[in-house]
Parts: sequence; structure tokens; C-alpha cells
Amino acid sequence: MKAKLKGAQNGHNLLKRKSEALTRRFREIVKKIEDSKRKMGKIMQVASFSLAEVSYATGDISFQVRESVSTAQLRVRAKSENVSGVQLPNFEYYIDGQNAFELTGLGRGGQQVQKCKETYIGAAKVLIELASLQTAFVVLDEVIRLTNRRVNAIEHVTIPKYENTIAYIISELDEQDREEFFRLKMIQKKKNQGKENEENQKIIETGELKRKFMFLI
Repeated sequence: MKAKLKGAQNGHNLLKRKSEALTRRFREIVKKIEDSKRKMGKIMQVASFSLAEVSYATGDISFQVRESVSTAQLRVRAKSENVSGVQLPNFEYYIDGQNAFELTGLGRGGQQVQKCKETYIGAAKVLIELASLQTAFVVLDEVIRLTNRRVNAIEHVTIPKYENTIAYIISELDEQDREEFFRLKMIQKKKNQGKENEENQKIIETGELKRKFMFLI
């Protein structure tokens, strides 16, 4: 039982340290999310203004974009990061393929189109980073709550249960020791009384023999 109590205490300490590490990472992610959201708001304003410039300079180019681009150049891949035994998803972007508008700039509004594209690429990168942080936020929030429930259960239920059991066992053993001591004491007392009775009986018998002997004389 003491080994179980020791194991519960060790488990409680490990889970508590894990919860503290996850909480620190959680706070860091919250701060990064706030920064990314502010950054996202600013960059989307710039991107919207850049798109308005393109529309003013060249008109509607959405059909041309759809015709020129067959696959996405900016792609996303998912990885995982281990934080205190918890796998956090991490999204990162990479460029795949050639620029579909590498010759843009020779015609009308080319500079505005390139600027708009670069601005939206930057917005997409910030959006990918924000999605990675938001996903990690959700995962960490659930893991921290589960870990804290386990810590509280061990601290307020398991450990007190083992401590009460150990205290009860010690109390019962002490009671048995007291009963055994009392039993041995009573046995010793009875033995002593038996010896006293035997000695008294011998004295009585010796006195009777002396009286008989005196009577015969």
C-alpha cells in the first residue's frame, strides 16, 4: 500500500509538471494568436486595397487567373510537434511549381498584379500560421483540462484514499499489539498467581506435617 501511495505521489508530481509546461506553452500560443490576428487584419486591409488597385488598372482579371493557373503554387503540409508528450499539429507553407504570372508586367497593370499577388501570398502565410496556432490552441486546451482533472483526482481522491487506508492498517496493527501485550500480561499474571498458590499450598502442607509431628511427640 505504501508503494501504491508513493506511485500515486510520483504520478501526481509528473502530471503537475506536465500541466505547468503545457500551460506555459498555451499562454505563448495565446499571445501569438493575438499578434497574428492583429497582423492578419492589417495585411488583409493592404491586400484588399491592392486588389482594388488591380481592378481599377486592369479591370476584372479573375477569368484570366483561372485560365492561367492549373495548380496552386502555395501549398500547405502538416507536421507535428511533441510538447510534454502531446502531439501538436503544425502547418507550414511551401512553394511548389513556377510562377504562373512570371511574364506579368509587360502588359497593362502588371506591377499592380504582382504587388497584389505578393500581398495575398503574405496574407495566406499569416492565415496558415494562424490556423496552426488555433489548432494547437484547441488541442492544448483539451489536454490541459484533462490533465488538471487527473491531477485533482489523484490529489483529492487517490492519495487521501491510500493515506486513510495506511492509517487504518497502522491503527489496526497497533490495536493488535496492545491486545497481544494485554494477553501476555494476563498470562504472566495467571502464571504468577499459580506459583503463589503452589507456594501457599506447600506452606500449608508443611505446617500440617509439623503439627502432626508435634502431636506424635
